[in-house]
Amino acid sequence: MVDKVAGAAAPALPVGVIQRDDGVFLDLSAPAPVLLGAINHIFQNDAYLAGLDYPLLMRALFQAGPPLPAPIEGTTLVRVADAVVLFDPERRALYRAVKIRDGVAEYFFEPVFFDAVELPDGTLIPERPTKLDFDEFVAELWCKGVRFGVDVANVKAAIASVRGERCTAARRLEPTPGQDAHVVEVSQDIHRSDAPREKSDGRLDLLSFQNRFPQIQQHMRLLRKMPSVPGEPGVELSGLPLQPGPPADLDFKRLAGAGTVIERHPDGEFLVAAQVGFLNVDTKSGQISVHDKIISRDGVSSRTTGNLALAGGFEEFGDVQELRAVDGSDITIHGNVFGNIHSSGGEIVLGANLVGGSAFNTKGNIRVKGVASGATLQTRDGDIHIAGRAESCIITGTRVFIDAASNCEIVADEVRIGLAEGCAIAARRIDIESCGPRKQSEMLMLVQVPNLGALDEELAELAGKAAALEQWAAQFRQQADQITALPQVRGYLALTAQLRKGELTLTPEQGPQLQKMAAAVAPQLKTVGELLQKVKAAESQQVLRREQAEALLQRKRAMAGQAHCKLQMVSGETLVRSMPLSADGETMYHLPAKDCKTFLRGPHVGYQTIFAGTCGALDWTYSAEQD
Repeated sequence: MVDKVAGAAAPALPVGVIQRDDGVFLDLSAPAPVLLGAINHIFQNDAYLAGLDYPLLMRALFQAGPPLPAPIEGTTLVRVADAVVLFDPERRALYRAVKIRDGVAEYFFEPVFFDAVELPDGTLIPERPTKLDFDEFVAELWCKGVRFGVDVANVKAAIASVRGERCTAARRLEPTPGQDAHVVEVSQDIHRSDAPREKSDGRLDLLSFQNRFPQIQQHMRLLRKMPSVPGEPGVELSGLPLQPGPPADLDFKRLAGAGTVIERHPDGEFLVAAQVGFLNVDTKSGQISVHDKIISRDGVSSRTTGNLALAGGFEEFGDVQELRAVDGSDITIHGNVFGNIHSSGGEIVLGANLVGGSAFNTKGNIRVKGVASGATLQTRDGDIHIAGRAESCIITGTRVFIDAASNCEIVADEVRIGLAEGCAIAARRIDIESCGPRKQSEMLMLVQVPNLGALDEELAELAGKAAALEQWAAQFRQQADQITALPQVRGYLALTAQLRKGELTLTPEQGPQLQKMAAAVAPQLKTVGELLQKVKAAESQQVLRREQAEALLQRKRAMAGQAHCKLQMVSGETLVRSMPLSADGETMYHLPAKDCKTFLRGPHVGYQTIFAGTCGALDWTYSAEQD
C-alpha cells in the first residue's frame, strides 16, 4: 500500500516536520505545540505517516511513554516514520466509527472489502478482500479525535486477526496521584509499654505496667514531617493533559503540645522535645506533649487498673485470676486462665488450662494446650484448637478441632473431634471418630445444608429464556428460508456465488443486466440479512443463557457438597439432623454465647433426620438432587 501511493504528491510539510531520503524527522528544537500542529496538519490534509514509530511520536508530542532516542549527531532531528503518504479515499472508506467512552476508545475490527466497481468498458469487478493498515488507522483515529493512547500491540493483533471482534483501540493515560504530606516516627522511645511489671518470682503483676509513660530526653527528635510529593499528569485521548489532584498538606504545628517545638534542619522538619520529661499523647487530637511530671486522667485504683487494656501483643507467664480481663491482640498466656481474654486480632494461645473463664477473638485463632472446663471460647473468623479435653463449654468459630469433648455446645462451619459425648453440634461439615451420649445429655448433631431456593429460581428463569430464544431463532430462520426460496432471489444468489468463485465471467453487455437483477432483489436481500442478524443475536443470547445456567448448576453442586457428616463409630444413642440455613446466609457461629444452648437444644421444627441409632457409622454428603 505504501509503495503504491508514495509516488503521489504529498501535502506540503509544515514547520517541525522534515522529509528526507531516509525517512520523516521531527525537529525537537520546535516546541511541542508546534510539533502537534504540524502532525495535525498532515493528518487533516488526507495524508498519513507510513512506517510510523507511534511511541516515539507520543513522547515527542505529549511527553508520555519511553524516552526519546538521541537526535542525529549535529542536529535536533529524530526519525519518526518512513514517509508522508496520501490517504487513498478508497481505503479511507474501509474505516468505521470509533466508540469513545470513559477514556477508552473501542473499535470493531472485522474483515473488510473493496466495493465492487464497474470499469469504463462495462466490466464489473466484484468486491475484493483487503486489510486495514495500522498507520492509516492512527491517522483515521486522529481525525476522529483520538490523538493519544493507541494500543499498538492490540490494534495490530486485531488487524491481523481473521475474525471480527471489538477491542480496545486506545486508552487515556491516567494521572499518577501524588503523596500527601505525613508524619513518621523518628524515635522508638516514644512508645508506651503496656506489658505487666515482672515480679521477683517471674510471674507478672497484672495490676501495674512496666513503662506506662515513656521518659524523653531533651532535644530528642520525636516526629518528622515528610513533605507532599506532586503527582505526574496524564493525557486524555484528545491529547489534553489530565492534571492530578494536589497532594494534601499537613499542619505540623497542631501536633506540638507543651514541652515540644518545631525545628527546621537541612535534613527535614522535626518535632523535638524542648525539655526532659514524660511523653503524653492526646488520643483525640493526636497532640504530643512532654511534661516534667506524669499526667494521668484515668486515676489509679483497683477499678481503673485492675484490668489491662493493651494496644499490642501480650505474653503472660503467670496466671490470669478470676474476674480479671486482658484486652489486646496476639495474646499468649503460659499459666492457667480463670478470667476473660479478649483479642482484637492475631492469635490467643493458652499454654495451660482455661477454667470458668472465656476467650474471645475478633479475628484470629484460639489455641488451648490444656483443658477447657466450664468456659466460653469464641472467634468470629478463625480456628479453635483444644489439645486436651473440653468439658461443659460453649464453643463457636469458623473451624473447631478438639481431642475430646463432653457436654459441650459447639457451633461452627467445620467441626473435627476425636471423642464426643453428650454434645450438641451444629456445623456444615462434621467429622467425629467416636460419639455417644453422656449421662443425661444426648448426642445431637445438626448438619447445616445450604438454601438453594434462589439458585433454583434462577435456573428455571434461564431455562425459560433459552427456550424462548430458540423458538425465536427458528422463526427468523424459517422466514429467511422462505424469501431465499423465491425464484428470482435464488437465481441471483446462485449467479453471484458463481461469480465470486470465478466459475463465470460477465461480458460488458451482461454487467447492466446483473445490476438490474440486484436492484430487483435488493429489498428481499435486505430483509434476509436483517432476519439472519436476528437469528445470530438470538443464538448468541441462547449460548450465553446456557453458559450462565451451567455455571449456576456447578455452583449449586459445589454448595451442596460442602454439607457433610462423618461418624466413624457410634456408641450409644445419637441423632443427626439436617438444618437448612436461612435464606440470607447468616453465619450461625456468630451467635452470642448465651443463645447457643437455646439454638442447639431447643425444638427443631422442620429439620429432617439423617441418622438415629445406637451403633454403626455414618458417611453422609448433602446432594442438590435431594431437593
